[in-house]
Amino acid sequence: MPQSLSSKAGAILVFIASLVGLGVALYAYFAPLTGVNGSIGALVVILACIALAVMALILAAVNSRGALIALRILLLVGLVGTCVAGLLLHQWWIGVAMVVGLLGLILDMARHGSNANRFVYS
Repeated sequence: MPQSLSSKAGAILVFIASLVGLGVALYAYFAPLTGVNGSIGALVVILACIALAVMALILAAVNSRGALIALRILLLVGLVGTCVAGLLLHQWWIGVAMVVGLLGLILDMARHGSNANRFVYS
């Protein structure tokens, strides 16, 4: 049974937030006078945002409960770690994007949680 767009809204929000974080990290890495241009920290944040975007796409497609739980844990760790890394790089917009991604993850858990309860009690 295909999922509706509203049930994928959390995964879409995580995906958009990771793309925004990727854009800010790319700007910080390549633009001169950002203070972190060419640094390994900015490069790690770029790679983390790419990984978060891929995991968000997988989150929208997966239906297995075990895979959902594992992916959500990985996303939570990735979002928190990338937020901390962005804040340590003084790139506040990366932190904001990761907080929005965390809200998307919470939205995804709430949507799937309400569906799970409906099937258990019916």
